[in-house]
Amino acid sequence: MKNFKALLLTFAVIFSIASNAQRLAYVDSQQILSKIPEYAQAQGQLDNMAKTWESEVSKLRAEIDVMEKEYQAEKVLLTPKLQEEKELELDLKRKAALELQRKYFGPDGELFKKRQELIKPIQDQIFNAVQDVATKRKYDMVFDKSGAITLLYVKTSLDISDEVLETMGY
Repeated sequence: MKNFKALLLTFAVIFSIASNAQRLAYVDSQQILSKIPEYAQAQGQLDNMAKTWESEVSKLRAEIDVMEKEYQAEKVLLTPKLQEEKELELDLKRKAALELQRKYFGPDGELFKKRQELIKPIQDQIFNAVQDVATKRKYDMVFDKSGAITLLYVKTSLDISDEVLETMGY
């Protein structure tokens, strides 16, 4: 009888643990993106734009390099006033190159904006599809294993933020 009670208690504990277990899933967004033709097309367009802009920035930097070499070669022959003018001209050229690079590749640059325009709708489609599948299959959480592991979906009932704040006295 004791063995039966112990066995029954063991099953009860296992059942309660299993019933409280969370259902998890993962996706590989890189694999998904690689199978979407619109993504490949958008990525190709972005790559072409980046190459064009990088070429433009490189051309400007090459001009600066030539100017610097010419300046260094004739510096000893120039008056202090002409040296100052040449250095100012070089500084302006460097600033222009830096500004052009920021314009194209900065955090709010053209490449970022174009990426948002072309890639974000595809990412939104994936995100919506993940949410639909997670809801239908009753997953509590869905992670993305590509790159850094990212939480794509979480059941709102799992959010304990308010309880944590309450415990902290806020």
